[in-house]
Amino acid sequence: MKQQRENFGSRAAVIMAMAGSAIGLGNIWRFPYILGEYGGAAFILLYIAASLLVALPIFFAESVIGRRSHSNAYGALRKLAPGTKWHWAGILTIISPLLILSYYSVVGGWSVQYLFKSLSFDFTTGSPEAVSSYFGNFISSAWQPVISHTIFLSLVAVIVLFGVRKGIEKFSNIAMPVLLVLIVALIVYSLTLPGSFKGVTYLIKPDFSKLNADAAAAALGQAFFSLSLGVGTILTYASYVKKDENLIVSGLGTAGFDLLFAVMAGFAVIPAVFAAGIEPGAGPGLVFETLPFIFNQMASQAPVVSSVVSIVFFVAILAAALTSAISMLEVGVAFLTEEKGMKRAPATLLLAFFTWLVGILCSLSFGPMKDFHILGLTFFDFVDHLCSDWLMPIGGLVFTLFVGWKMKKADVRDELTNGGTCNRMIYKVFYYLIRYVAPVGIVAVFLTNLFL
Repeated sequence: MKQQRENFGSRAAVIMAMAGSAIGLGNIWRFPYILGEYGGAAFILLYIAASLLVALPIFFAESVIGRRSHSNAYGALRKLAPGTKWHWAGILTIISPLLILSYYSVVGGWSVQYLFKSLSFDFTTGSPEAVSSYFGNFISSAWQPVISHTIFLSLVAVIVLFGVRKGIEKFSNIAMPVLLVLIVALIVYSLTLPGSFKGVTYLIKPDFSKLNADAAAAALGQAFFSLSLGVGTILTYASYVKKDENLIVSGLGTAGFDLLFAVMAGFAVIPAVFAAGIEPGAGPGLVFETLPFIFNQMASQAPVVSSVVSIVFFVAILAAALTSAISMLEVGVAFLTEEKGMKRAPATLLLAFFTWLVGILCSLSFGPMKDFHILGLTFFDFVDHLCSDWLMPIGGLVFTLFVGWKMKKADVRDELTNGGTCNRMIYKVFYYLIRYVAPVGIVAVFLTNLFL
């Protein structure tokens, strides 16, 4: 017996939920160090272009499929293209977010552990040597990161258990404004540090010499990762959007919020990095290694302020991670409740258990399983590359080809113009991008990841 479908309550709820899906670790953990690697403001310009020309059209393609069908990723393609094999591509977008969640939850678990360490003032009272070595010691241990992964995934499951209105919508409506306030507070603090202006200059003065094919691939990959594209999360959330909601406005609001937050994260992190005299392109360890060291160094002059900032920062990291993670779990839950007739609670617990098991293998690949490799990669890196370099681009390509070439043009126009009442010129632009530009961009980044 199929479960009755819920809907988001308002436009603000739609934007908060979709922005929550988009704004995650990709904005705070990933964006600042990629920004540092590819020349600051030059990369921001490239990222904006990638978002407008490729990422946003894919976002609208998923939104059209979801809202038109009011169904899960598998059921949507079957409903809109009956008698064809398109729905089998939907299976891919059920599996992809669960695999992503398995390793995403491991990193989310790191934020849980770091919040605990901040609350106990370990980063601001410990020795610089202990703080610098903590990350490597923590992730290489057998059980500590697994416990943190378990706590994080349990929080995700609890939110999803409450459903669309009482769980996802309510949490997003609280978490997103809080997250915005926290990041603004971090920016203010970061900009008051001596030497931080060099970081501001780095962010606003483009270094075009660092733009190359790798930078373009990184910009498009970041847009994919940040906006949660190609894995059915936007499609699933759009299926909960009412027919009178303006998809273009909601989509632009979500993408704008995501871009704004990513840039704000850069202004929260990079000036502090420059103030400490540390290389901005420090890699993924920028958040979990470099910043705790910075908090430790600043504690010698202002211990209370440094401790509070450390807590605020990792609360922001955790909140951002949770808003994205719940959208990944919801994709599979929607499939099981609608296609298999399961109730929400057992569906949520079953999928959470599956991602928990795979996540344990991802976590152990930094420690006891570090010598276990698949195609030369650790288990964590293998799942990451499988999803980022293969499943997400393939999913994005499927959605754009389906909307651009399989769906009736009248149906697409009806969704993006709200029955022909608005957005007519914008619709024409994005329909062209969905049909021609986005697929080419996806293939380009796929080939770049494959051969470079």
